[in-house]
Amino acid sequence: MANQLDEMNGPILEEGKDVNVIAKQIPVKVGVGSTIFQVLLWILGIIPGLIFLFRKIKAKSYLRQLEQKIQSDASTVDNYLEQRVVILSNLAKLVNKAVELDKETFTAIAAARSGARMTDAERNEIGSTVENVDRKINIALENYPDLKSHQEIRDAIQQNSYLQKEITAARQLYNDSVATWNKTIQKWPLPMIAAAEEGYTTRIPFIASKEIKEKAREVFF
Repeated sequence: MANQLDEMNGPILEEGKDVNVIAKQIPVKVGVGSTIFQVLLWILGIIPGLIFLFRKIKAKSYLRQLEQKIQSDASTVDNYLEQRVVILSNLAKLVNKAVELDKETFTAIAAARSGARMTDAERNEIGSTVENVDRKINIALENYPDLKSHQEIRDAIQQNSYLQKEITAARQLYNDSVATWNKTIQKWPLPMIAAAEEGYTTRIPFIASKEIKEKAREVFF
């Protein structure tokens, strides 16, 4: 049998392909076969039925622990985002003393500051807002490069850069936990049946904003 995917003879997509995250939560569902499977275990005897029941309870406990891990990872992202908003707010004020910034910059900072505990969608939106603020401040600094020589501004820029890296790392941890969750709840029989009974759905990983994707395509040098 020939290779189903032949990298030598194509087809080749020369224009490339952009990859996007699908922002959709899919409920976990099991069919009649899973119900029949569980009934058969009890028909075979009380011991097989009890063993499966205890293992299903253990699977539900594991999923709840994994859910708490995802919440913890999300909280880490939130904390770094909050710190970065504070730093950008201070940086914007420092820059504004020398150069009048667009009023929308401060409106965006205020909006970002209001998101203390966020849903996945809100977290992505706040992250996008923060990146937009960072871009506007950078434009101002590029237009007035002498401002970078001020010690307070230099310190704020350095702190912002550090927090940006920490947010990237925290998002990766969050995405790893989400990937583990999404893979686990699809494992049949125990995790999948347990997840279906609890009404769980797949989770959405971090999604880069449209502005960030466009910025990544820019020519930097």
